[in-house]
Amino acid sequence: MRVELPPRAELIEHYRVAARSVPRVRVNFIASLDGAATHEGLSGGLNNADDKIVFDTLRLLTDVILVGAGTVRAEGYGGILLPADDATWRVQAGLAAQPRVAIVSGRLDLDPEHPVFTNAATRPIVLTHAAAPTDRRAALASRADVVDCGEDRVDPRRMVAELAERGLPQILCEGGPHLFGDLVAADRVDELCLSLAPVLEGGSAGRIAVGTSAATRAMELLHVLRAGDMLFLRYARRHS
Repeated sequence: MRVELPPRAELIEHYRVAARSVPRVRVNFIASLDGAATHEGLSGGLNNADDKIVFDTLRLLTDVILVGAGTVRAEGYGGILLPADDATWRVQAGLAAQPRVAIVSGRLDLDPEHPVFTNAATRPIVLTHAAAPTDRRAALASRADVVDCGEDRVDPRRMVAELAERGLPQILCEGGPHLFGDLVAADRVDELCLSLAPVLEGGSAGRIAVGTSAATRAMELLHVLRAGDMLFLRYARRHS
């Protein structure tokens, strides 16, 4: 007999955060059993309908979706718009109807006419640094709030602080691996929600976190959910 995910209301309770005013970075990724982050170059090649349910639940509960510019381009991000029922649930829960979207880009190599901007439900935020190209900054400013989070590089600590100051303390990072690696190195990952796809990928696919230096961060398992052969793991940062 196939094991199913809990009903939506119960699933929400599995992922709900009690202290919403405290800044929290939750990272959501999927990986194969042998650690591949992608299938044929895309993370979407590993997921299924059950993973989409968990993915949508995490979006439901966040204040802002954080994503790297490379992931926006590679994964085909468009304007993020939660369904009407989810928007109603959020308003009843005291949240904004739609989460905002924050895109991390040091070079600002983003097209202002990209659907992530033109089809956005709320005005996006672009997180960059003071040395980013001024012409690209001006072009993007017509579509998004451009925010400096460092002098010559994007500082993950400043990034989290800037979002919290804008009333967006609950942060859901959807990738990519380099952004995740930067957050790990800066010790700004409070939680990892990891979907394990029941496949062996092999090949040259990369990991879910990539960085220039290694950093060990102890995590604590909060729950394991199962749907068919897919596992959904929720880990939180272990505090000494």
